[in-house]
Amino acid sequence: TPSQVASNEAPRDRAFRIGGLVEAGSVVREKDALTVRFRVTDTARTIPVVYTGILPDLFREGQSIIATGRLDNGRFIAREVLAKHDENYMPREVADAIAKAKAARLREATAPAQ
Repeated sequence: TPSQVASNEAPRDRAFRIGGLVEAGSVVREKDALTVRFRVTDTARTIPVVYTGILPDLFREGQSIIATGRLDNGRFIAREVLAKHDENYMPREVADAIAKAKAARLREATAPAQ
């Protein structure tokens, strides 16, 4: 998850998969038309992603994705991006991280003022 990557739990010396939601407003296509920059989030943390290639037809903001690649200077350089139309399709770790972040925001919003 992006939270695990931000907490330095991701491998630095080999490829791995990252999963999460494509953050709204984050997709930027370069002039070469093949390079895309976007951010993937678990709603608690966000990681910038760079991908060069043809994205799946189902790729869009707010969509759950899984990307395979490596970290490079704080960015995830993806060599593959997968997306699925079913909003229930999401790695368990990502779904858990999103649920935890939502619960934390709800607790903060409903906490009594001090």
